[in-house]
Amino acid sequence: MYWLVAGYNTMPKEEKEKYNIKGIANLFGNVMFGMAIIIILGYLIAKLTENQSIQNYAFWTSTIIGIPYLLIKSNSKKYKIKN
Repeated sequence: MYWLVAGYNTMPKEEKEKYNIKGIANLFGNVMFGMAIIIILGYLIAKLTENQSIQNYAFWTSTIIGIPYLLIKSNSKKYKIKN
């Protein structure tokens, strides 16, 4: 399901061969899983403490940290295949 990675499905075949899509997809999965864990923990802590603002903090923290990390890491040279 690599075609779900934005921009990858529109690349020409020659360009696609320059990227390690398995590594990029693995990175996406791990980061999204980590973000989900933070959001779920925030929800559970908010329910236990009856402080709903914790849920919002968890969501925004995971978003503000997760998305830039994902963009920076996936665009690094680590996932480009050297010719």
